[in-house]
Amino acid sequence: MMCILFVMYYSSFHFLDSHASYMEPGNHTEVLEFILLGLSEVEELQSLLLGLFLSMYLVTFIGNLLIILATITSSHLHTPMYFFLANFSFVDICFTSTTIPKMLLNIHTHNKTITYQGCLSQMYFFILFAELDSFLLSIMAYDRFVAICYPLHYTVIMNPRLCVLLLLLSWILSGLDSLVHGLLLLQLSFCTNLEIPHFFCEINQVIQLACSDTLLSVIEMYFTTVVVAIIPLTGIIFSYSRIVSSILRITSARGKYEAFSTCGSHLSVVSLFYGTGLGVYLSSATTQNSRASAIASGMYTIVTPMLNPFIYSLRNKDIKGALKSLVGIVILNE
Repeated sequence: MMCILFVMYYSSFHFLDSHASYMEPGNHTEVLEFILLGLSEVEELQSLLLGLFLSMYLVTFIGNLLIILATITSSHLHTPMYFFLANFSFVDICFTSTTIPKMLLNIHTHNKTITYQGCLSQMYFFILFAELDSFLLSIMAYDRFVAICYPLHYTVIMNPRLCVLLLLLSWILSGLDSLVHGLLLLQLSFCTNLEIPHFFCEINQVIQLACSDTLLSVIEMYFTTVVVAIIPLTGIIFSYSRIVSSILRITSARGKYEAFSTCGSHLSVVSLFYGTGLGVYLSSATTQNSRASAIASGMYTIVTPMLNPFIYSLRNKDIKGALKSLVGIVILNE
């Protein structure tokens, strides 16, 4: 299904590319590349930024990869909860890989340009994986809701068929919405100012550079915010309200602690994901400083995915045990 969505995107992209590249005479120009201004233009800071973001990217990649490998190699982690966690870690790797490697390359080569096709592709995959994160977090909340509120029916409700169906549905919805975004952006024409005050092609910044009518793109963007952010968040809030209600009915303190511990890690990740995401868009709306908005986006695109493996491994005995076993297997093989 993922391959089908990508083929649809690239087919539409090549079909409409000639129409999107054509601009009327005057202040319009044929778009060949954008300029990513990055987080700072101070030359002395470039080496520091390169080392910092390279380290954070490697920690993010390795940390999430270890979660995936631990889930695959440990048979006692072959449950719906860890199935979705492994997919969440995979999406986080893809999410950061959409933007950070290009930023590192630009800093290293002192070349701030990105091609028109590369910019559209970056936006497509960024939206795809950001929406997948949102959907997976809501599914994981539902999984915890069933596990705590209906423990005797958990294995029946969260059967492998439903798990795969929920994952597949998340990919389809995210892919189709990203495709719509891409097709609408292809219709825009741009002026001679093609500087993006960001370290990646952030959709809000790109739309602001357009000289043509952006109404459809803006409407679609707000519609996506409601569907992909508000609806899953509402589902998460509903699930946890029921979870808290069920936990409060438990009489023993130990039982309450065990129930809270099963969803504490997920609740921390939800707070971090939506908190930083909401902070980015609030800062974009309240400040005219685009560079400050770009710095805030760094929290959303790299810091949050980097912290997720630590949150799950430090607060989860099963993951810690699986990681120790995985390290032991690697040492023995050497």
